[in-house]
Amino acid sequence: MTRSLKDYEPVVGSSVIRQLEQLAERVSGSRVVHVNSTAKGGGVAEILSWMVPLMKDLNIDASWEVLEGDDAFFKTTKTMHNGLQGDSVELSEEACEAYVRSNEENRDRLADRLENADFVFVHDPQPAPLLGMCPKRKGRWVWRCHIDLSRPHRSVWKFLVPFIDSYDASIFSMTEFSQLLPHPQFIIRPSIDPLNDTNRELDEQEIQETLSAFGIDPDRPLLVQVSRFDRFKDPLGVINVFHIVSKVCPIQLVLAGGGAVDDPEGDAVYAEVRRAAKDHPDIHVLNLPTDAHSTVNALQRAADIILQKSTREGFGLTVTEGLWKGKPVIGGDTGGIRMQVINYHTGFLVNTVEGAAHRIRYLLRNAELRGQMGAKGREFVRENYLLTRHLREYLTLMNGLQRGLDRELLL
Repeated sequence: MTRSLKDYEPVVGSSVIRQLEQLAERVSGSRVVHVNSTAKGGGVAEILSWMVPLMKDLNIDASWEVLEGDDAFFKTTKTMHNGLQGDSVELSEEACEAYVRSNEENRDRLADRLENADFVFVHDPQPAPLLGMCPKRKGRWVWRCHIDLSRPHRSVWKFLVPFIDSYDASIFSMTEFSQLLPHPQFIIRPSIDPLNDTNRELDEQEIQETLSAFGIDPDRPLLVQVSRFDRFKDPLGVINVFHIVSKVCPIQLVLAGGGAVDDPEGDAVYAEVRRAAKDHPDIHVLNLPTDAHSTVNALQRAADIILQKSTREGFGLTVTEGLWKGKPVIGGDTGGIRMQVINYHTGFLVNTVEGAAHRIRYLLRNAELRGQMGAKGREFVRENYLLTRHLREYLTLMNGLQRGLDRELLL
């Protein structure tokens, strides 16, 4: 990413940019390291792809480190992820050892940068043990949890929490996700970059070329769900929704997604979805590369309705993307989707296949309402879920942590 904050001024206004510059003055020159488990695929990588460059633009020495790991490590962390989101799973002794061992190997590679940083943001469970492995650390360390931690499986949380307790602070996307921890906790909701390839404005020709490339009829209603091939996203439920609605309306469905290095279950779920689709001519299951941002953009802009029928969801940036493109969203009544989909205003929350089908039929019969919801949704994102708000809250947190460090040094 080569954009600067000034590029966002036409979208958010000059006062927003000036406020960010003022907040950054106190932490100017600070060394900031973000650590996560994948450079491509998923919301965390999407966020860090703009956050690190914009921090640099504010004269902050920001960098982004990605964990390296073998299959055993990523299978373990996927099991942990599922357990933290409520699945009943078991972590074997061997799996726990693989988790710690991979973090030790990454510590050997990253220790110098991590221990000399002023701020370290550790994203999600995968790199959580790194803090305890860096005894010479000088700065403030923050654990940033992006997943739905509202009802974690007890044994998985019991294993993870000792790695997290000693952090200086934690960040969650919603208050419902927070857990009892011996340090301050903060709520920072995710956001989107309105100028990147996933969200930039597209001309009609580019949209039509994308539809043509996948054999999608531009003259019939289109439902689109974009997400990883993950069982928590309920792609099989979405196919069932399609079959119910298609009995009364000639609709088309796109299930577009892909995998990521840290999600070893993706290929298996994709295969399940393909089998469930049964080569139906109006169900388009697209396993896209992680850099297919313009394709995703075009599909979302071509949609009549965006779906995100998750059963668990940390936040759901694909919901944010759909709203930004002026589309009503029908989403699972869970996690961060609840913060974005407001019934009868920006879309509908649903709990069942039948409920989703009912709301789709209702919206397809009401083009005027779809337009009104889309307009409300775009403005809702502009006010609450663009990257400038997100960056402002990170800078505010860094300022607060820096003041605390200053007081300790004075004492």
